Amino acid sequence: MARPQTCEHEAVSVSERRPASPESLERAARLFRAVADVSRLRVLELLAGGEACVSELAAELGVGISTVSQQLKVLWIERLIGRRRAGKHIYYRLADQHISGIVRGVLDHVQEPARAFEAE
Repeated sequence: MARPQTCEHEAVSVSERRPASPESLERAARLFRAVADVSRLRVLELLAGGEACVSELAAELGVGISTVSQQLKVLWIERLIGRRRAGKHIYYRLADQHISGIVRGVLDHVQEPARAFEAE
């Protein structure tokens, strides 16, 4: 049987890369599933602008507080957002800069002109 040909380029060999653990890959897949909802992505986009309470998010999104609360619960479970209590209010924020980078990166990517992806 003939050996498959290998690519010739300067990149790090696939065999030299440190693969993610199965647990990390499963966690990443859950993160993407949580983000793969337009409503939750919109919540994350709003929180990228700073923290907000449920009523502020509901008003901005034009939906009920219970709807936003359900979205926040999914995001909280997947550790995409953090929260703090101040009196009777709970304020939500993105968990960290990684989440902000994911949200901004994806939105920037889909807004790029199609020609950027054409073969040269």
